Amino acid sequence: MSTHIKYATKRHNTWVYRRTYPQHLQHRLGSSLKQSLKTADAKTAKARVAELNQTYQSIIKEAEAHVSAHSLSSSVGGKASAIIPNILSTLADPRPRIERPRYQPLRLLGDKYIAELAKSYLSHQSERLRPGSYKAVRFAVELLVSHLGKAKVGDIAQQEGRNTLSLIRQLSPNVRKYKEGHKAGLSKLVKLSKQVEPDRILAPQTQGRLWKHMLQFLDWCVEQGELRNNPWEHLTIREKPEVYPHKVLTDEQVVTLLQAKDRVLSSALLFGLLTGMRSGEICGLLASDVISKGNLGLFIRIQPNAFRQLKSKAAEREVPLHAMLEQLLDTSLPKQGRLFPTLTVDKVVKAYAKLRIAYPNLMGTVFHSTRKWFITQCERTGVPEHYTATLVGHHSARSSNKMTYALYSGGISDAQKREIVEGIRLPDWEGS
Repeated sequence: MSTHIKYATKRHNTWVYRRTYPQHLQHRLGSSLKQSLKTADAKTAKARVAELNQTYQSIIKEAEAHVSAHSLSSSVGGKASAIIPNILSTLADPRPRIERPRYQPLRLLGDKYIAELAKSYLSHQSERLRPGSYKAVRFAVELLVSHLGKAKVGDIAQQEGRNTLSLIRQLSPNVRKYKEGHKAGLSKLVKLSKQVEPDRILAPQTQGRLWKHMLQFLDWCVEQGELRNNPWEHLTIREKPEVYPHKVLTDEQVVTLLQAKDRVLSSALLFGLLTGMRSGEICGLLASDVISKGNLGLFIRIQPNAFRQLKSKAAEREVPLHAMLEQLLDTSLPKQGRLFPTLTVDKVVKAYAKLRIAYPNLMGTVFHSTRKWFITQCERTGVPEHYTATLVGHHSARSSNKMTYALYSGGISDAQKREIVEGIRLPDWEGS
C-alpha cells in the first residue's frame, strides 16, 4: 500500500508539495504553491509538508490583507489613502513577501568514493602537518587509494581491510627506490617486491605505521559524517612492532667521520657532536641566532624560523658554542643569513648514507647518532640527566624522588651550560 500525504505527491522517488491558492487570490499569487521537498522518506516529507502549510497560511493571510487594503482605498478615496499610507507607500509591488523554506537534498551515508575523500583529507593534513610527517601520511593514503580508490567508503568492510593488511605485509623495504616503483600502486609494489627483494619484508614497526595512517584516514571519515564507524578499527598487525634504535657512535667512528672531511657534512657533523642538535635544527641555523653573553662566550639560540620548525616546545633553547665551533664560525661559515645555506635534512640523510658506503665501520649509524654521542659524553662525565635534557631539548627528566624539574625548577644557569659543553672532548683525530 502506497503512502498518502495530503498536499504531497511522490514523483521520480522525490516528494513534491503542491497546494492551490484560493481563486480570488490567484491573480496575485499564481495558481498554487509548489516546491520539491528534497526527500524520498515519507516521515521527513510529512514534517516538511507541515512547515510549508504554515508558510501557505502566512501567504494567504498577507495576500488577504493586501486585497482588503486596496479595496478600502478604492471605496473611500483620498481619506482612506491617508489612513493606510504606510502599507502602500512602502510597496511598489503590492504582492506579499513570504520566505519559502529551502531544503537540502539528502546524501546517503558512505556514498562518496575513497579517492574523493582522500583528496580532501590530504589537503586538510597538508595544512596541519610538517612536511616530513605529511609525506608519510600521503604515502600511506596513496597506497590505500591505489588499492580501493574506486570503491565507495560505505562499501569497504573488514574483508577489504584484511586484504589490504595482507598486501602491506608483503612489501619489501626498498621497493620504492626502484624506477618501476616510483608511482606504482599497492598491488604493483607487492609484485615488484617479490621480483627484486623476494626474501625481505617491511619491519613490523613500518607496517604498523602505514596501517595506522590508513586507520586515521577512516577515523577522519567518521568525524566528517561519511561513515558510522571505522570498519577496520579491530584489525591490527600480527607481529609485535619492535624498535631497533640506531647505534651510538663510538670514538673510533667519530674519528672516521672527522677524518673523512666530507664536503657536505663536515661542519654540520661538528655541530651535531658538540651541541647535540638535531639535523633539522642545524639546517635551519641563522647567523643571527649566534648571541654573545660576555665572559660566558657565544651561545646559539635554537628557535622556530622560516626555514625550520622545532620538534616540541622543549626544543626551543640556548646552547653554548664549543671553542671549536666558535673557531668554525670565524673561519668557515657565513656572517649573514643561514649558516648552512645549501643544507637540507634530505641532503644530510643522503650524504651520510654515502659515508656509510665509503666507510663500512659506520654501518648501523645515522647522522642522529652524533646527538646520541653528545648525550653519552654528558652522561660519562657525570652531568645530571635533567641538565643534559635542557641542553639537547628533551622534556625535562624526573629526579629520584619523582620531582618533575620542568614544573619546579627554573633551569640550569648559562655558566653551568658552558661548563658542560667545555667538558666535551672529541677523540684525537688530527694526529691519527
